[in-house]
Amino acid sequence: MRAAVLQETGQEKLEVLDDVDAVGFGPGKVRIRVRAAGLCHSDLSAMSGVLPQPAPFVPGHEGAGEITEVGEGVTGLAAGDRVVVCWLPACGACPSCRRGQRQLCLAGFMNAGTANFRRPGGDVFGFAGTGTFAEEVVVDAGCAVPIPDDVPFDIAALIGCGVTTGLGAALNTADLEAGSSVAVIGCGGVGISAVQGARLRGAAEIVAVDPVPARREAALRFGATRAVAPEELADARQQLTGGEGFDHVFEVVGRSATARTAYENTRRGGTLVVVGAGAMDDHLHLNMFELFFDEKRILPSMYGGGDVVRSYERTIALWRAGRVDLAGLITHRVPLTGINDALDQMRTGTALRTCVEI
Repeated sequence: MRAAVLQETGQEKLEVLDDVDAVGFGPGKVRIRVRAAGLCHSDLSAMSGVLPQPAPFVPGHEGAGEITEVGEGVTGLAAGDRVVVCWLPACGACPSCRRGQRQLCLAGFMNAGTANFRRPGGDVFGFAGTGTFAEEVVVDAGCAVPIPDDVPFDIAALIGCGVTTGLGAALNTADLEAGSSVAVIGCGGVGISAVQGARLRGAAEIVAVDPVPARREAALRFGATRAVAPEELADARQQLTGGEGFDHVFEVVGRSATARTAYENTRRGGTLVVVGAGAMDDHLHLNMFELFFDEKRILPSMYGGGDVVRSYERTIALWRAGRVDLAGLITHRVPLTGINDALDQMRTGTALRTCVEI
């Protein structure tokens, strides 16, 4: 089987190898023939070591395909089912799940430490317990969420992470109100999805902030009312809010510097939504007086801040109704053998989302 493998953390290139096997099939598992995968910035973060992931590993956590085999005890799934890969399945029984915070279930994270691929030289892990840059993957049955026949595999792959995360940050976490002012810092696929979520909620002003001109232009197509480079944010804040700051600011980069910028551009009593996944040693500094005096809410948003499967269903309904544009997020397509081109497109900001056709 063919898969793209990172041999050591810190390497910038993947090796596309044809001697990889998807392993671990058995009770409670399913085998999926991957048809499409999306490249998310979290894959780059895992490759660089910003996000912890044992190596060697197969990156990729956005994916969709067909079930080819179902293990003993699996119900509700069958060979031939079209599914989206969910990298954070909820167990339904832990304290987080019982409280209704299924996106905080830790059961899925346990999969990241178990190898689900193997080469002649030894075990290979799958990023976040999945590893969708491969022709096949074996995952827990909870990671395979059925999709309707009218949802193309490339669209489904995006729903598996980036779109759900960005839309959910606006619709679930921020719960922003119509007529509000919004700034989105970082306008890749997740940030653009947050822009679309803000538009859906009726935000009056949506300012997209990104250093890449092409991404700023894209943000305007997806619903932003203004798009600025980072150094222009202060002027936009002054012009649109009289210097007070925005009602809601989304940080979609995952760095303390941009989180601090987001905090400073949030009005007193407003909401900072932290969407980007950052490093464990990158600390955001706030003083106790400003926390008390400004009364700004700081809301982290994990995987869109809501029940993941319900979020998938909502996104599909919005897509069918023409309320969100998912196809437009896919700006580039590559075969699995072109995965390193896709990595370069992500690093340079050339792509919003690259679809890896497998």
